[in-house]
Amino acid sequence: MDFTYLDKINSPDDLKRICREDPKAAEIIAEELRKYIIEVVITNGGHLASNLGAIEITLALHLVFDNPSIVFDVGHQSYAHKIITGRFDDFPTLRKKDGISGFPKRSESTYDAFNTGHAGTSVSSVLGIARAKAAKGDTTPSIAVIGDGSMTSGMVFEALNDAGQSRLPIIIVLNDNAMAISQTVGALGRHLTKLRTSTGYLTFKAKTHSALRKIPVLGNALIYIIEKLKNALKYLLLPNVIFENMGLAYIGAVKGHDTEAICKALEIAKESERPVVVHVKTKKGKGYSPAEKDAEKYHGVSASGKKAAKTSNSKIVGETLCALAAEDEDIIAVTAAMPSGTGLIPFSKQFPKRFYDVGIAEEHAVTMAAGMATHGLKPFVAIYSTFLQRAYDQILHDVCLQNLPVVFGVDRAGLVGDDGETHQGVYDIAYLSTMPNLCIMSPSTYDELHAMIALSFDVNRPCAIRYNRGLLPEKPLTHAVEFGKWEVLREISDVCIIGTGRLTERALRIAEKLRAGAVNARFINPADYTVLAEIKQKSRIVITLEDGIVQGGFGAKITQLLCPHGIRVYNFGVPMRPIPHASVDEQDKMCGIDEEGLVQRISEIIGQLTIHD
Repeated sequence: MDFTYLDKINSPDDLKRICREDPKAAEIIAEELRKYIIEVVITNGGHLASNLGAIEITLALHLVFDNPSIVFDVGHQSYAHKIITGRFDDFPTLRKKDGISGFPKRSESTYDAFNTGHAGTSVSSVLGIARAKAAKGDTTPSIAVIGDGSMTSGMVFEALNDAGQSRLPIIIVLNDNAMAISQTVGALGRHLTKLRTSTGYLTFKAKTHSALRKIPVLGNALIYIIEKLKNALKYLLLPNVIFENMGLAYIGAVKGHDTEAICKALEIAKESERPVVVHVKTKKGKGYSPAEKDAEKYHGVSASGKKAAKTSNSKIVGETLCALAAEDEDIIAVTAAMPSGTGLIPFSKQFPKRFYDVGIAEEHAVTMAAGMATHGLKPFVAIYSTFLQRAYDQILHDVCLQNLPVVFGVDRAGLVGDDGETHQGVYDIAYLSTMPNLCIMSPSTYDELHAMIALSFDVNRPCAIRYNRGLLPEKPLTHAVEFGKWEVLREISDVCIIGTGRLTERALRIAEKLRAGAVNARFINPADYTVLAEIKQKSRIVITLEDGIVQGGFGAKITQLLCPHGIRVYNFGVPMRPIPHASVDEQDKMCGIDEEGLVQRISEIIGQLTIHD
């Protein structure tokens, strides 16, 4: 690909110099960035629409400020930032093993001020950065770039409330692409509700409409025009009121694809030397017509050459819930801004009054579901494993301690591939295993997943079903799924391999090669003490395989139960270190849980013990 300017930019200083020399350079660079990002993302996979929408914002930030502390909320819109901060040549390695990350990483560049991957963290981290800089006498602005979707996070409002009274030079760039759910900013909704429900307002509105309808021909048209004008005025003025009341100055709304206009707004914010919100209106997917038309579809793009899966675990969950909900009107579905990713779009269409998308507010989602459960509803809370971590206290305090029948669909459990360390769902077994009353299920096949969802609504207790990204094997059930029962896949013998979740099939294949016993641990909690008793009688060596961290995980629990009986237990899973972006197969190899590596290591264990015995 030929470039006029982009391949000559190795730092923001180069960007500034080029734009000084050519007044039209920023516009040319923006288009070159779009072409380059589209080419690489279509090839490698990654976040497309969000990056295309944030290009002019990124250019303006680096044109106005000198090496600013910028924190990108979520971080998946930082591709343009990476390219113009010295990573142009490396950009084709995006999300590949040993390549650059799809998210900001401090270890990757001094221009990445804070590691991000989860929504709602930018304002808090920027406030911390600003306070640290102030303590050292540094008064340069610290900047958060946050989308309207992330504004649904309660953590953001906690941070805004604190930032507003800080009087520090913090700039919050609100990237408003109108792609979030309707209740994007809670404070705005409350403010509108107060206005709309006032007695004087409702009386005035009713009388005005009544009078206008009496006007022949034009009455209804006038009502429509007045409503449109009222809404335009309301949404123009309201953000200013909300942010100003929180102690933040407000600038906007600014055209989000006009670099010069954004620069002017940022210059004003820079001079204010106080907390400022710069409201920028952008178009998600800007410059790529398919992404502009369907920004949700092009939010995340798979690498070219990969065949789209006909189905997935998430889709199975959605289909199963729809079938069960058709028979049971108490079943409801809850998610936190991920209806598509968790497979709940069909449910939302079939049962709109029983579907709740609360925005990026996992804590609220869990406690709300707990409240619903106290009054006889059966909530299914579908949240990615990596995001469910945010609701640890709510799962414990509001669901498990009260023993409420809330079902958690723990999507994207285990290693997730090229999104990398911030999105790995490898901690859920360890932290959920500490919860009282919580049943943890781990399906190894398509049919087990289906059966476990149905079972979870019958046991009248908190349940978590963890399933990986992608699709589990399609194998018919040879043994019905019963509460707390494991499945013996190969007769238990001197060496027994216990697998759980997606690693169960791998455990069986290894057991066949090594002529060992094999067990499918369908339930992580409670464990199957009947099968464990048989293992105690027959086995000398036990191997556990799990798609989660070894420390405090499933294997650690089995070790506690078997080691006192003289059985040697070896745990294989994800080591206690961040696992970087790569394919899942490559990550398995990094963790030593790939089939070839496991066969070798388990063979060595068996051989060494045989020699010593």
